[in-house]
Amino acid sequence: MATIAVKLLLFYLLSISLSFHGDAYIGVNIGTDITNLPSPTETVSLLKAQSIQHVRLYDADRSMLLALAKTGIQVIVSVPNDELLGIGQSNATAANWVARNIIAHVPSTNITAIAVGSEVLTSLPNAAPVLVSALQFIHSALVAANLDDQIKVSTPLSTSIILDSFPPSQAFFNRSWDPVMSPLLKFLQSTGSYLMLNVYPYYDYMQSNDVIPLDYALFRPLPPNKEAVDSNTLLHYTNVFDAIIDAAYFAMSYLKYTNIPILVTESGWPSKGGSSEPDATPDNANTFNSNLIRHVLNNTGTPKQPRVTVSTYIYELYNEDLRTGPVSESNWGLFYANGAPVYTLHLTGAGTMFANDTTNQTFCVAKSNADTKMIQAALDWACGPGKVDCSPLLHGQPCSEPDNVVAHATYAFNAYYQKMSKSPGSCDFKGVASVTTTNPSHGSCIFPGSGGRNGSSINGTALAPSINSTTSASFSQYYNGGFFTSYVILALLLSALFVL
Repeated sequence: MATIAVKLLLFYLLSISLSFHGDAYIGVNIGTDITNLPSPTETVSLLKAQSIQHVRLYDADRSMLLALAKTGIQVIVSVPNDELLGIGQSNATAANWVARNIIAHVPSTNITAIAVGSEVLTSLPNAAPVLVSALQFIHSALVAANLDDQIKVSTPLSTSIILDSFPPSQAFFNRSWDPVMSPLLKFLQSTGSYLMLNVYPYYDYMQSNDVIPLDYALFRPLPPNKEAVDSNTLLHYTNVFDAIIDAAYFAMSYLKYTNIPILVTESGWPSKGGSSEPDATPDNANTFNSNLIRHVLNNTGTPKQPRVTVSTYIYELYNEDLRTGPVSESNWGLFYANGAPVYTLHLTGAGTMFANDTTNQTFCVAKSNADTKMIQAALDWACGPGKVDCSPLLHGQPCSEPDNVVAHATYAFNAYYQKMSKSPGSCDFKGVASVTTTNPSHGSCIFPGSGGRNGSSINGTALAPSINSTTSASFSQYYNGGFFTSYVILALLLSALFVL
């Protein structure tokens, strides 16, 4: 018992050593391995339309920095890995880089940080000996230009350098990198900078051999008995993301650094994968990124550091079709290169960020793998209390084929979604519907919302029953006998009477 008390006291002392670092924010990474790469002006227009105020560039492209000028968008620029050796070996080379790529653009472009290299220890280990020198030389050039308070200097690290990451309290940095990590952390602390970390729960989940539950990786709610508990600190972890962040905090504390905040420079989930990546799906990508955004913006920090916010950059803005490797490598983007969303994030209550569909072409469809009874019940609700005009689904009408519940429900769900002006929560139907950018119209069956026709909009806040709804009518009362089925039978009887 005394041992636990000592551990809890140690944890408390460590937890108060970091102060609250302002409100957390969400940013995006902008990659450029794209066949039809949007122009910098087009990219900045997309950023503005999506209310994105923080971006990270993988280089210091002049045209991109000029396009970002006078927008107020906060920018992290990067020293590419292939320039690292030169900068790390020459103070003059570093000063020239800062003059050309930083001083030439501020204050018009709101540059707030420089990322020196990317995952250097694991991807370019031969440059590791000069990594800290590169940071110091870059920082010295900023000091000379009186920009060191405005622009922080750090280097993004892979979480793979953290060993024994669970329980977090036992985590430590790979000791083979001690000659780099100790002076790196000393530099970050002395300059008031942050540890940049690339955090990918997707890879932790994929490599866990089913030890990590999918819900735990996706931030989905877990019952208390399913939460992971650190036996040393008794802290409960409800998601992989927080556990990894806290593992990094503990790893730093074992090197005697307890006041360096963490900035997550990359995190995300792919929307498409190969045969060996079954969980790289649009639904999972949507779930992860939507939950990540909400989690970061609630400013609660982590179980170990609840008072320290963890701002995060999503990987990434665009799908990069030119990237090699597994199918997932080219499918991490929130948007296609033409500005169309890969999926529409579920961000009710998270402000205006990522709220706009730049093409205004989203549709609501039934999930083909959902329970058919639930789909039927939702269809009955839409055609009944939902007041959707389902007459196009009647026999002989344009949308009667294919004659199955998923196809009919897709029409009805989308008609309701469009009628409600695509309001948050109007495409859920107890979890059997989802938003897509693919137009489900076929043949002569033209869905509401196609070609700019969004159906008749109505005022009010009454939405279809959603996953959080507690007041809407139960689907089951419309399923017994089937309201929509009765509607069709009645119509058929009436038409038969007229024929007679």
